[in-house]
Amino acid sequence: MNINFGKSLELVLKSEGGYSNHPSDPGGMTNLGCTKSTWEAWLGHPVSENDMRLLKINDVAPLYKQKYWDRVSGDDLPTGLDYAVFDAAINSGPGRASKWLQETLNVKADGVIGPITIQAAKACDVMRLIAQFNDTRLRFLEELPTWQHFGRGWSNRVSSVQSDSTKMV
Repeated sequence: MNINFGKSLELVLKSEGGYSNHPSDPGGMTNLGCTKSTWEAWLGHPVSENDMRLLKINDVAPLYKQKYWDRVSGDDLPTGLDYAVFDAAINSGPGRASKWLQETLNVKADGVIGPITIQAAKACDVMRLIAQFNDTRLRFLEELPTWQHFGRGWSNRVSSVQSDSTKMV
């Protein structure tokens, strides 16, 4: 079993930063990478701007573990790849990140990482797989209409994920 969740979360939160509410960001109000709508769904009730501003790592860690890390089978993926897929899941959704991995592996892209995807990932050169996965991710981001506002940051983020995930291998 791979247990890189803590290190991966630390790296993700470094990329995500603190509170923001950029008018061009479709996610809207966000803190530690967690959107207001995601946080409200997790809690089961509305939250205020102040609630969002006060979020701490210990608040969001259980949400990230259950809704993102576990959804992409982080504990079962090779070290380094686990972080790359987790970061993509937080940035673009776990279903999309799972499909990118499956497409990169040439397995059925159903958006659910199960035994076939995990076995295929473990059979690959993980360094090459990480590079291909991040290339797929960046191509997707470049096509988004918000690239003009966030492209430089996303490009830097994918580059940083590439570097950090390969260091983890």
